[in-house]
Amino acid sequence: MKLSALLLSTFVLSSSAAAAPASVTGRTGLARAGRTGVRNVRVNAAKKKPQQADPGADPLWLPNTQRPAWLDGSLPGDRGFDPLGLSKPAEYLQFDVDQLDQNAAVNKAGKVVGKYQGAIDQVDGANQLSPYSDIFGLKRFRECELIHGRWAMLATLGAIVAELSTGVPWDQAGKVELDGARYLDFNLPFTLPQLTLFEVLLMGGAEIYRNTETDLEKRLYPGGAFDPLGLSSKSPDQTQRLREAEIKHGRLAMVAAFGCAVQAFTTGEGLIDNLSFLN
Repeated sequence: MKLSALLLSTFVLSSSAAAAPASVTGRTGLARAGRTGVRNVRVNAAKKKPQQADPGADPLWLPNTQRPAWLDGSLPGDRGFDPLGLSKPAEYLQFDVDQLDQNAAVNKAGKVVGKYQGAIDQVDGANQLSPYSDIFGLKRFRECELIHGRWAMLATLGAIVAELSTGVPWDQAGKVELDGARYLDFNLPFTLPQLTLFEVLLMGGAEIYRNTETDLEKRLYPGGAFDPLGLSSKSPDQTQRLREAEIKHGRLAMVAAFGCAVQAFTTGEGLIDNLSFLN
């Protein structure tokens, strides 16, 4: 009897010991499978491609803003930036005549009887000093922006090249000219009043000739001799890209020219001298 009980207890213990690793192994396998699943989810999440920008979305200067109604995005580089509403078309109100009866106790003011929106972005070729019908027209603003941007691109490049060639800072070049007209270390046989007169005649003549153009498109992009390689006449898409690149570079150059002026005023040194800390 004792032998049978001993054999039975030994069999039960051995069966429990054999079943325990199986259950542990099962739980371990489930845990590993769970971890593998989590790892696969994380890897798949990491492999997800970033969301592509919507090509049809309206590019604005500040996200989550609304484009003004008077900026339709047709101009190159138009990002809807006009927080002060300077280019908003002017609207004129027509009032009735005020009552001017001296015998009446109360004279009522005239009420609005109509509205009138003036003609903007029109050019009068006869008026060569102020050809635009409205100084706050969008086309005039774009023309001013383009001209300032082109001059700023020439100015920033010219300041760097002149300073590297002569060693004279761009903001000190006027003092050197007082001692005698020089250009890239070459003496010029002209006095300062003569150079000033030449500049006024040449620039004034160029501006008067430019204002004789009444085509708004040619006033902004004259083409012809200003496009000797014909880059803007290959396709409309390329023309649009070149015009947008020009306005972007012009805006950046205006910021750079302003930065050069602030730098010269605060440090009293030229462009190249201010880069000496890089040595």
